Amino acid sequence: MLFGCRESKMNAYTSVQTSGAGDKLEPVTFTSNPSAAADTFCIDRTLTKQKITGFGGAFTESSAQLLFGLSESKRNEVIEQYFSQDGANYSLCRTHMNSCDFSIDHYSYAPVEGDTLLEHFSIEPDRADLIPMIKQAQETSKEGFKLLASPWTAPPWMKDNKDWNGGSLLPQYQSVWADFFVRYHQAYASEGIDIWGYTVENEPLGNAANWESMHFTPMEMGVFVKNHLGPTIKSSGIDANILVYDQNRGTELEEWSEVLLTDKELEPFIYGTAVHWYTSTVDWMAESLNRCHNIAPNKHIIHTEGCVDADVPHWNDDEWYWSKEATDWGFDWAPEEDKKDHPKYVPAYRYARDMIGCMNNWVEGWIDWNMVLDPKGGPNLAQNWCVAPVIADTVKDEVYFTPLFYVMSHFSKYVRPEAQVLEVPQLGTLMTTAVENKDGSVVMIVLNQQKDELSFVVELNGQFSEHVIDGRAIQTIIFDA
Repeated sequence: MLFGCRESKMNAYTSVQTSGAGDKLEPVTFTSNPSAAADTFCIDRTLTKQKITGFGGAFTESSAQLLFGLSESKRNEVIEQYFSQDGANYSLCRTHMNSCDFSIDHYSYAPVEGDTLLEHFSIEPDRADLIPMIKQAQETSKEGFKLLASPWTAPPWMKDNKDWNGGSLLPQYQSVWADFFVRYHQAYASEGIDIWGYTVENEPLGNAANWESMHFTPMEMGVFVKNHLGPTIKSSGIDANILVYDQNRGTELEEWSEVLLTDKELEPFIYGTAVHWYTSTVDWMAESLNRCHNIAPNKHIIHTEGCVDADVPHWNDDEWYWSKEATDWGFDWAPEEDKKDHPKYVPAYRYARDMIGCMNNWVEGWIDWNMVLDPKGGPNLAQNWCVAPVIADTVKDEVYFTPLFYVMSHFSKYVRPEAQVLEVPQLGTLMTTAVENKDGSVVMIVLNQQKDELSFVVELNGQFSEHVIDGRAIQTIIFDA
């Protein structure tokens, strides 16, 4: 029985749950016995925010090589689980231009020094594994997915330090580097792969030169885009979006936004801003996201990278992903005043918390890093081991879908492109977000980071429904159209 003075009308819905107790997108049995003190979440379809672009992960050379080291049946299983409608149904993905830290070795599509006409340009390095992985995903995805490409570095001969790591683009090669984007776009298009958008540079503030990188200041990036990259893409007739920045949220995001999003000459060439999550393991940096949005409300914010870094995967150990044991780079290396942002954390919570926090603060898309890694957290040329939602052991021909895969699926499978984010109150200890999909269904995602189950009530369209979420769980509720 519903309590208080609520009407006895009920919303029709289904819900699925993933939990530390072992649920993996399991249907939730209806329970109509909430606590009398249960919070009521009122979803108002008239209070709308941004539209969703999509959710997904990154195609990297490391992931692709691992997949093609598996048997065909196992490889197909992974692709099906990521891209089919019965699986996670990824809708927004990323890949790298030239090599990145999660490549097997350094490479560039323009390896010949001084080749300013790009006569020797070739995407041949991607043909063995990376392109076939993307194409198989395309064949599997019924609705298709948008693909974003990012360079980690220009060829060393275009840079002031002549190295893969660190350094800056030399001024005399800015137009050549812009042409490079066009040649890449055309080469991938000839393979049947459409690139939806580009970030100008992955992590332009650098990574202490530990792997492929190329530095820009905000002013330098602005000059490159408005004088070279933007006009070159436009004059080539390419329909692709440009996202600036592409590094961590926080103070630096606000500083870059103040420069790049207020430049009237730059504005016509910019689609939006790309962000990462490595500033903190516990905070999604809502203030900086809102500042970025408020500076340019007509522009878009896409989260382009996040992962469990500085840890190696735990094989067939679901409980680790629900335990407060993970650490990131900042746990050891952050300055003392920033240690508070880098405590030990629960990987499953971090993923869910960040996606909910992002959705509630103007972010339109969320892309995970590598889709597949091995039990050592690689392979990669930089030996900066990380964790992926799917772990593949090519020696044993086995695949482990970690809890992170199912947490990702709570968003990617049910929150579809063009979904309208709705205002939803944050009450008590639960974290929530909600959208209305194009088909009229309303989806609410709820995260319970407490040990005990919690009950709550949802009001939608003047009707009420009662819900219970287990402790240490994420739940997605789909209200009928």
